[in-house]
Amino acid sequence: MARPDKAAAVAEMTEDFKSATATYLTEYRGLTVTSMKALRRSLGADTKYSVVKNTLTKIAAKNAGVDISDDLLAGPSAVAFIKGDAIDAARNLKNFQKENPLLIIKGGIYEGKFVTTAEIMKLADLESREVLLAKLAGAMKGSLAKAARTFDALRIKMEAGAPAAAPVAEAAPAPVAEEAPAVEAEAPVAEAVVTEEVVAEVAAEATDAAETPAE
Repeated sequence: MARPDKAAAVAEMTEDFKSATATYLTEYRGLTVTSMKALRRSLGADTKYSVVKNTLTKIAAKNAGVDISDDLLAGPSAVAFIKGDAIDAARNLKNFQKENPLLIIKGGIYEGKFVTTAEIMKLADLESREVLLAKLAGAMKGSLAKAARTFDALRIKMEAGAPAAAPVAEAAPAPVAEEAPAVEAEAPVAEAVVTEEVVAEVAAEATDAAETPAE
């Protein structure tokens, strides 16, 4: 491969390593072209499965900050760069290997960490993200429905057991106290009180004076 072609291949694989959600390395020795095509179809459109040069793959992985041991890059290698669900891809690889034992899954990179063949097989046995999300959504829907039924039953119970509210009587307006007429204060008048005794006494004195002869 010419130097410019090698540089382009390394740059492309470097980007694949960086953008992949997972990377699975395989050995395809003994697989036919037809089998390779079937494997690509089983992995789906979100996975790029390519035959690679080990030396260039090592350089590209290093450029992308991915550490791959030399043991994984021995023999005829093909790399699956997973852009979709890594668990689904692991399951598809495992299922394909059951029917095509010549496919060897050597290991890979998952969530930025190295995973062995056994760990990839364990990933394949997990439920996919879509299935987990569907189960979570179903559980949440069931919880919400149960809560709604509980609140509805509580509302019905409260409505059935609550006594009818008595009508509130309108409060009669408070009587307005009538203002007492203002009483004008009269200043006391010093008047002489003439009694009958005084009148009689004065009249007697006047009679005596008239009957007495003048000297």
